Amino acid sequence: MAEKKKKWVQKAVPESRKGVFKEKAERAGKTTREFASEHAGDKGTLGKEARLAQTLMGMSKKRKSPLYDHPRSKKD
Repeated sequence: MAEKKKKWVQKAVPESRKGVFKEKAERAGKTTREFASEHAGDKGTLGKEARLAQTLMGMSKKRKSPLYDHPRSKKD
């Protein structure tokens, strides 16, 4: 069961569709994030792609741990 949960991202975007959303954003003259936020409410394939792009972009954010948020704990 745990193995299935790990592979959902790879199965969400088929090989033939990789990079298509980014190309659409570039043709519109916008960044992928801007294009996704504009079209997240759309219906159909474009809306699905936009919502998935937002989800995947949100996963890659580096989150600061509040445990080590003290100036003396930072390495210089």
